[in-house]
Amino acid sequence: MSLTPGIAVPSPRSHVNALPLYIGLFCVLWSLAFVAGKIGVTDCPPLILLAGRFSLAGILILGLSAFRREGWQLGWGEVMTFAILGLANNALYLGLGYTGLKSVSAGLGGLIVSANPIFTAALAALLLGEALTPRKALGLLLGIIGVAFIVWHRMSVGTDSLHGILFTLASLASIVAGTILFKLFAPKGSLWIGNGIQNLAAGVVLLPIAFTFADFGDIVPSARLLGAFVFLVLGGSILAYFLWFHLLKVCGATAASAYHFLMPPLGMLFAWLILDEQVAFRDLLGIVPVALGIYLVTRPAPVQGSKP
Repeated sequence: MSLTPGIAVPSPRSHVNALPLYIGLFCVLWSLAFVAGKIGVTDCPPLILLAGRFSLAGILILGLSAFRREGWQLGWGEVMTFAILGLANNALYLGLGYTGLKSVSAGLGGLIVSANPIFTAALAALLLGEALTPRKALGLLLGIIGVAFIVWHRMSVGTDSLHGILFTLASLASIVAGTILFKLFAPKGSLWIGNGIQNLAAGVVLLPIAFTFADFGDIVPSARLLGAFVFLVLGGSILAYFLWFHLLKVCGATAASAYHFLMPPLGMLFAWLILDEQVAFRDLLGIVPVALGIYLVTRPAPVQGSKP
């Protein structure tokens, strides 16, 4: 599958070789998006930032497709499916998450959302028929303990607020639901155009809400706000989301979600480098059970007859 319009479909061999690159790029972009989001919501109300981000990203994707005269190849059923996914994966996930970022650090926001694989695996067992083995159950428990440990520590020292944490947890629930819905609906057609529909649908939903509840006078124009917005549109909504759905389609819900394992260390690293957020030793300790839990949940089952 091509990652951008006009690029030839790679051979199976080149696809296998390129997959680690796609994974690495996705993880870097997704982690940086939390930092860019924190910068953005500091100078702009979250609803206004997201409404503009999604609307512009959707217009750019669909406009480029129309300019290149690419075939639509989507029925109304697929269009509605992608629109519904846009509400879960874009509007709700980031609407709640960005509201949380007003009072939690970018590092903690990324860590909480990185628990995505744990809850995705649990729901996949219930809804997608994936087996929930004792090993996976232990992994779920370890992941929950790790996230809870870091959240408790951040709250005890007054670094992050309960209000923001609750919004971030609701954001986590939205991305988990969106992941499961994507696998359940299994929409056909171009992921590139589908991503455009998702962004545009999220923008259309958030625009009237932003005009009603947000104050445009609270926007503080700055070069860093512009830079964050450009990155969120191009690197986040367009490229990172396209890579995410590509990985979901190629690797499956549980395996693709496992790549979020890399988000906590990357998110905290970027937040430290760019925002000068402090990382406590206890935060690093909390990452250990999360990483181990995700590994246990997503590690492939041994093939019968193979050596351990």
